[in-house]
Amino acid sequence: MKLSIITVVWNNKTTIRDAIDSVLSQNYPNIEYIIIDGGSTDGTIEIIKQCQDKIAKFVSEPDKGIYDAMNKGIALATGDIIGILNSDDFYINKFVIQKIIKAFEKKVDCVFADLVYVKPNNLEKVIRRYNSRYFSPDKFAYGWMPAHPTFFARKEVYQKYGMFRTDLKIAADFDILVRFLYTHKISYHYLPEVIVKMRTGGVSTSLSSIWINNIETLRVCKENGIKTNIFKILSKYPQKIVGLLKK
Repeated sequence: MKLSIITVVWNNKTTIRDAIDSVLSQNYPNIEYIIIDGGSTDGTIEIIKQCQDKIAKFVSEPDKGIYDAMNKGIALATGDIIGILNSDDFYINKFVIQKIIKAFEKKVDCVFADLVYVKPNNLEKVIRRYNSRYFSPDKFAYGWMPAHPTFFARKEVYQKYGMFRTDLKIAADFDILVRFLYTHKISYHYLPEVIVKMRTGGVSTSLSSIWINNIETLRVCKENGIKTNIFKILSKYPQKIVGLLKK
């Protein structure tokens, strides 16, 4: 099977090379790597071009935000399976994609796994573990989903059920997993191991962003017929504390 990996980036010269190297080091031979840049001006493009002969498709142009850029990458992807790796993240070792492909041999529509959060200045220092083990579609009512950076789906899933919504500022990843796993009930397999390291920080970590994320999460649930309320959604935060203890 051919697997497409999409990385979207804008002005992130500090970490983009780690993401690229983690993809290019994979020991699975049939990977299509796509990078969508939003028109960086900080030196990011120059770093990408150093590896351009190993990158299948590279686009650099203004976009309407991260989810619009992800949609561009999905539209360009020709793989049987699609995964998205953020420019701040990287695969934990060279065997990740090989294991993902093996999981898809179970004839499922998607695969997801665990990730760990690490300090930006100490990539060996684990801050928290995001454990997808206990996911089931009813957990969406509590604002809880599998770790999206570990999510891989067959391209036909995107073709049938759509791509990322660009009218959501932060929760479009939650929305797409709700649509795939709850509304359309695609089949899934959980891979019980950490496959991605994610640096702490990012768009959804400020107090205002956390509130916007929760409000958008509530909206997505209601639009998809999931009975919930803001108190249920806020109840996910104690589980994050558990992730700190189980790191």
